[in-house]
Amino acid sequence: MKVVQIAGFLGSGKTTTIIALSNIIARKNKKLAIIVNEIGEIPVDARIINEYGLKVREIGGGCICCELLVNLVYTLDELRKFYNPDIVMIEPSGVAIPSSIDDSIKMIKNDIEKGPIIVIFDGERGEELLLDDELSKFIKRQLINANIIAINKIDVINEDKIKYYEELLRAINPNAIILKISAKNGIGLELLADMVIK
Repeated sequence: MKVVQIAGFLGSGKTTTIIALSNIIARKNKKLAIIVNEIGEIPVDARIINEYGLKVREIGGGCICCELLVNLVYTLDELRKFYNPDIVMIEPSGVAIPSSIDDSIKMIKNDIEKGPIIVIFDGERGEELLLDDELSKFIKRQLINANIIAINKIDVINEDKIKYYEELLRAINPNAIILKISAKNGIGLELLADMVIK
């Protein structure tokens, strides 16, 4: 069972990406489970994903990276025992730090493979977010932990802006693979799905 994180700041397109990836992965005959971390009282993302006919396990009541690690470990263990998916995609809240979740995944020894940390970068609001003193520190902490950074919403930004983001993101995390996607229009998602599976 491979566990993959799809992280990113609020509004970056995590849920849209997960829904689109789920459809591609299902076509490749892989069994998939999704864990969504909701901080608020109303589980918006889980409800949206459910509407697409996908099975979701929700972990709410706090941030998965600091307050709910034990719950995550338990949930992963239960999924492995009773559903045994090939891939589990975790959508942490928009304020989660991926390395903390990664540490909890490493605590589970049996039949669990740690997949990539994918951070979705909002191509429409990225510059604005990175220029904000408080937000930029937080967003950089997410980006530094990424194995794959997906610049999302490339359908609404020009090529110069995309190149600017690529340079900026390489400076923040020179080791990450940088992809260009549009979760809404399906651009670049076949490649991302292949990276999740392999």
